[in-house]
Amino acid sequence: MRRRGFLGLMALAALAGCGSGAEGNTGTLKFTNPLRIPPVLDPQPGADGVKRYPLALRPGETEFLPGKPARTWGINGTYLGPTLRARRGDRVAMAVTNLLPEASTLHWHGMRLPAAMDGGPHQMISAGGTWTPQWTVDQPAATTWYHPHPHGATAEHVYRGLAGMFIIDDEHSAELPHTYGVDDVPLIVQDKVFDADGQLKEDFGGTWGLLGDQILVNGTHSPFFEVKASRIRFRILNGANAHVFTLGFADNREFQVIASDAGLLPEPVTVDRVKISPGERFEVVVEFKPGETALLKGFDGDSAIEDGEYDLLELRAAGTLAPSPVLPATLSARPRIEPGAKTRTFELGGTNINGQDMDMARIDEVVPAGAREVWEIDNITYDHNFHVHEVAFRILDIDGEEPPPHLRGPKDTVYVPGKTKVRLAVEFGHHTDPTMPYMYHCHILKHEDKGMMGQFVIVEPGTEDRTSRTLSLTGAGHAHHGG
Repeated sequence: MRRRGFLGLMALAALAGCGSGAEGNTGTLKFTNPLRIPPVLDPQPGADGVKRYPLALRPGETEFLPGKPARTWGINGTYLGPTLRARRGDRVAMAVTNLLPEASTLHWHGMRLPAAMDGGPHQMISAGGTWTPQWTVDQPAATTWYHPHPHGATAEHVYRGLAGMFIIDDEHSAELPHTYGVDDVPLIVQDKVFDADGQLKEDFGGTWGLLGDQILVNGTHSPFFEVKASRIRFRILNGANAHVFTLGFADNREFQVIASDAGLLPEPVTVDRVKISPGERFEVVVEFKPGETALLKGFDGDSAIEDGEYDLLELRAAGTLAPSPVLPATLSARPRIEPGAKTRTFELGGTNINGQDMDMARIDEVVPAGAREVWEIDNITYDHNFHVHEVAFRILDIDGEEPPPHLRGPKDTVYVPGKTKVRLAVEFGHHTDPTMPYMYHCHILKHEDKGMMGQFVIVEPGTEDRTSRTLSLTGAGHAHHGG
């Protein structure tokens, strides 16, 4: 990798102010709270064969610190949302009711679906309104997630608690640890800053916005988890606004990465660290011995956005552990995503892409349905990452070098450190709509809110040159009322 000038970057961060906290929390936690496991929402299909998921965005109070309830937002609760579950081939219908005092959206991050159902900034739900997207789940097993996407306010809405995991199962799911909350455990990692009263501070200033010194896992502060099986599958989501975590264990034990954002890797990959930026997911399998205690940590990185060392979760193995099957040598026979002939280039500036701020009425790229392309992401400034709605992609190279094995699987979000160029082989879907865009953007939420986002439409092949590059926003981007 072209190494970024670390000292220069630190000086820049110091000048700009890099948000609150970010000094680490090592040794400060007593691990007194059982890890909260979000409830599962996996409804039975109705008479019409459709699975219906009622979701309500609402304000509330959550006690992260003892005796200090904080004002929060949640989905079907006071903080975070339920873990949604569906199988490939399921017909799903959401009823998203907005009980917040302002408009928001709900975006299905990692889901392959029509643009009108995507929940981006064009699908605003007004206060008191209900949005009812429906689609057929048609993609391999994966850990996806959902969160708001209102243009200019995503950082606040996610930080206050609007997020949840969305697990897709398929016929291969049963070959891996799959008992939810027992040996298949979601871990939504987020950093926060608390004031003296235990309220969430919302200081989104500085280069990257908020970098917190306190960590929540599934909304639990100072968490522990009782390990009852010899192998545990953790589905790890970086749900932070900006923080990049280098995850590993205090004892430097090795573990297996089995999946990235968009699904299973071809085979398990053994590592002792995995770097995860906002919006990314990794599934890992960790082996435990009876009676031992292990500490999941975030290790200090080599840029200001990774500053600090963090204790995240204490894992306490029972005296007797249920035996777990050995991981399969082959996880997925899914063919790898191959690049197409067309290349598009995206230059990441401070908070813009290709020198332009986001414009809700401007279509930046027009893509034929089913295309395979190469997207070159050239970061000319400090750390960013890059998420593309609807697609799956494979990292071809990072500064001309092949990525490490755990980054060779299917993804939808990629970390792009400062002064780095990443090339992606991108696979587009078949849902066409020339007037409703998908987004691509930096998933550092302050950058996204400040305009580091572009729009693309997927159209019938051969109609690209006839597709308007301008949207009429009467009707698009309006708030949804009623059913």
